[in-house]
Parts: sequence; C-alpha cells; structure tokens
Amino acid sequence: MTAIIGLAARGDGITDDGRFVAGAAPGDILETDGRLTPGPNRAQPACRHFGRCGGCQLQHVNDETYADFLQSRIVEALTAQGVAIPDMRPAHLSPAFTRRRAALRAERKGRAVRIGFNEGASHSIVDIAECPILEPALFALVSPLRKLLAQILPDRRTADVRLTRVDQGVDLTLSGVSIDGLEATLALTDFAQAYALARLSVDEGFGAEARWEPEPVTITLSTVAVPFPEGGFLQATADGEAALIAAVHAALGDASGEIADLFAGLGTFALSFPVRVLAVEGTRSAALALQAAANRNRRSVTVAHRDLFRQPLSAAELSHASAVILDPPRAGAREQVKALAASSVARIAYVSCNPATFARDAKTLGEGGYRLESIKPVGQFRWSTHVELVASFARQP
Repeated sequence: MTAIIGLAARGDGITDDGRFVAGAAPGDILETDGRLTPGPNRAQPACRHFGRCGGCQLQHVNDETYADFLQSRIVEALTAQGVAIPDMRPAHLSPAFTRRRAALRAERKGRAVRIGFNEGASHSIVDIAECPILEPALFALVSPLRKLLAQILPDRRTADVRLTRVDQGVDLTLSGVSIDGLEATLALTDFAQAYALARLSVDEGFGAEARWEPEPVTITLSTVAVPFPEGGFLQATADGEAALIAAVHAALGDASGEIADLFAGLGTFALSFPVRVLAVEGTRSAALALQAAANRNRRSVTVAHRDLFRQPLSAAELSHASAVILDPPRAGAREQVKALAASSVARIAYVSCNPATFARDAKTLGEGGYRLESIKPVGQFRWSTHVELVASFARQP
C-alpha cells in the first residue's frame, strides 16, 4: 500500500514514493493491485463526463483540497525561483455554473453533431449532455447548436464554437464553417432570432464577421457599459472578476495619485478606481472600446494603445504613477517588469494566470527592491488546474 500525499500540476495524485496516479486524491491509498481506496479528501464528481472530458481535472477532490492545490502551485513556482513565500491568503473559488465564456469544439459525422470539450490529451470531442461549470444560458444553446451545425457544417468537418454571456444575452462566434447560399444564411438568422442572441459572428478564415447584432454589444464593468469587440477578453466568471478587483484594491491600499493599468484590456481594473488612471493596452479594439466607454461615462481614464512587449513603459514614464496594476497574459511581462524594477512606483498589484512566469517576474522585482507582501489565489476556472492570483508588491525604503 502507498499513500497519496499531494496533487501534481496536471491534477494527478502523487505517491509518497514519487509516482503519479491519475484520478487520485490526497489521502487516498494506492493498493498493491492498483486499486484506489478513497480517503477523506475525495469528492463525488459533479459531472457524468468527468474523467473523459478535458474541461475539468479536479472534480474528484473536495474544495479544501482544491484550494490547497491552487496555493501549492504558486508556492512551488516561487520556491523554484528562490523567492521567499509571502502571506498566502485563502483561495477564492468561483461556484459551479458560473463560467460566462467558453470555447467548445464541434464535429459532424453523418447527421450527428458532437459539441463539447476535447478529451484530455486528445482531439476527440466529448459530446456534453451536461456541464456544471457553464452558466445555464450558455449550456442551453448546446443542443440547438447541434441542429444548426447539422445544416451548415459539412460531413466529417470540425468547427470552433465560442460562447460569451454579455449584457444583451449570448455572443456566439462560429469558426471553421462556410456560409454558402441563401438557405445557410437564413438558418443563421433564424437561429439568432429564435434564441435571442446578442450577436452571431462567423469566421470563415478571414476574421470574424458579425451576421446578427440587433444592438451594439456591451459588457458592464464596474457599472460602465463597455463596447465588447468580437473575441474580446473577459474574465471567466463575474464572481472571479469581483474577487480579482477586490484583491487589486487591497494590494494598492490607499493609493491616491495616478494609477497605471498595464495590459488594461477593456478596463476590468481601470474602471473600478475613482482616481486618474492611465490604461495601456496593446489590442487596438480593446483600447478604443475602453476609451469610448470612459469618455461617455466621464471617467478619468486615459487610454494608450501600445504593445508593452515591444515597447514597455520606461522607469521615467512610470514616475508619475503612485501605483501600477500589471495584468499580462500567460507569458508574463519580462521586459515591462525590468522597467518597473528600476522605477520609483510605490506599490504594484500583479494579476497573473501563470504561476511560473509570475514567479520569474517576482524575482526580478525583488532584485529591484520590491518586497512581495501577499498573494491571493483565485480559482475561477472551477475544477481545472488553471491558477490565477493577485500579488501585492511594495517598494522597499
């Protein structure tokens, strides 16, 4: 018999002698014949597809163990970089049925259309009959979409289906399909009308084009309705968004001067502050949407369209900021962090979706004279191995 003592990065159990065991939870016992005897940290999976569907990896563990997993991923990344472990705050977990955006795969074989997530480490699609992570409004479209795609998707072809819940309803984008002829065009229009879509876009290989949008699509961020570009980035859950915003405010404390929000997106954080904000964003459509919303609502937000990977703000340019919010993509912000490390900014709130690149950047900031004070893990991708966090840095005297 061998005890399961932890969870690996991809959700497998780890034995006390270093082996990886799929589907194991800490506290389970691996018997000599390969069977698992359940321990106290195991939970009943919420979905019949768990174990095949690649959308979730950790439905078999209880919430306390899941929260510990999120923390341990961050601690391991920091330890690997030689960064001292700060105050680790309790992890925030988004509830089930709250995911407001999803990217699904679809495949037609004969008259049958399968829609769902890929199996783990496979291109095979799990045809979902239920999904405890998606908002009900999104899942409600899965069955009707099978009928629509049976009309417009050629046999033995696949398509991508992107669903996002916005202010006006559901924003749907279909990629990998070709809309040829009047019948296919009418099928799209009828579908959009029947299910009251906010927008229906089709990407035939040349970029998404809206085929149905009765009124301009928006997403409300901190009471401000922001134009939502097709394919725009949105936090996975409204609950997770609120947790991240609260953690950013806590990290910046009573910062009262101008704040610089780097990789600002549509303004998730910029619009939540009453002070002057310089929002810097590399995606043109997002920058224009944020500036339009800020102007219309008389918010003190100035938007700069700038690629921070190629042209990071210099230490001199950052000198006017009392605090900085940094929310880069998974690659982190290596060059921008170097400039921050050389700056006089008093406080930094670093929002990350990748513990490894965050730890690398945290080391650079530490070498530049910043102290990592605290980290708030956020698990808004319920039951997945995806880890998000908000870290608080303060300039040492």
